[in-house]
Amino acid sequence: MEEIKDHFGRTFKTLRISLINTCNLACTYCSYSNDDDQKNNAVNKGNNLKTKELTDLIIRLHERLNLGSIRFTGGEPLLYKELPALIEGVRKLGITDLNLTTNGLLLQKQASALKAAGLTAINVSLDATDPLTFFMMARRHGLEQTLKGIDAALHAGITVKINSVIMKGLNENQVIPLLKYAADQQLIIRFLEIMAMGHLHGKADDYFFSQAEILKLISTRHRFTPVQRTKSATANYWQTEAGHIFGIIANESQPFCTDCDRLRLDAYGNIYGCLSSNQPISIRDISDPALLDLSLKEALKQKQTIKFTGSKLSMLHIGG
Repeated sequence: MEEIKDHFGRTFKTLRISLINTCNLACTYCSYSNDDDQKNNAVNKGNNLKTKELTDLIIRLHERLNLGSIRFTGGEPLLYKELPALIEGVRKLGITDLNLTTNGLLLQKQASALKAAGLTAINVSLDATDPLTFFMMARRHGLEQTLKGIDAALHAGITVKINSVIMKGLNENQVIPLLKYAADQQLIIRFLEIMAMGHLHGKADDYFFSQAEILKLISTRHRFTPVQRTKSATANYWQTEAGHIFGIIANESQPFCTDCDRLRLDAYGNIYGCLSSNQPISIRDISDPALLDLSLKEALKQKQTIKFTGSKLSMLHIGG
């Protein structure tokens, strides 16, 4: 069967699945306000895929694309009640690179079950090590819960990375403390440039803190050298003289569109070829392989040729 590929040689090998569009935090870069989120959730309530429907879609996509990796996102995926069963079902397809992105609030209670189901790695969103700054970014208290969740995941034998969104005027003073925390825990941390998504579409420049600025901050405390980027990677990496690895997802400063291999599936059965597209392509009721191919080719056309342009689609609904 012919591989689905565009003229840049891009295809789909990584599937990111937004399991749920609710969250137990209200992070400033994701949610405009609690009321806004509740209205959006009320509109879509009841339309979410059932676990069997979702599993069937994953099976069809894997049979066509021979996926190498799956990442479960949200909203907050740990709020998805059947998550361990879903992970176990996907693992039986032969996909062994199973990852999760979470805020970590519920991780302490769930880490062991997730590991037993077959989860291999977790990215934990942590935007501050200072409780007040954490609250300002997340608009909830929960720093201690998140840190305990990280400890529990490590104890369960799950690989952990830290993701930290850096916003000018809000938490750039946390870059060095976050780097120190990651180094002390022997974890890789990735700092993220703000993305022009949802309520920040057209306003992201107000909070933009660039890769160059992050590196300048880190250089005041550490010497470091670059690590060669691997194909389709979202992050650029560096290694400090002490041997600690950190990365920066420089979506604006240094885009990675030219070799992106990610396909996104939301909680309603829609696929997206790029976060820059807010045009959902429904595959929920597609059983004909030829029609699925047409939908995947349409999604591939959504990929940007040079750089990410942003979308009015909220990260709450499509995941990071």
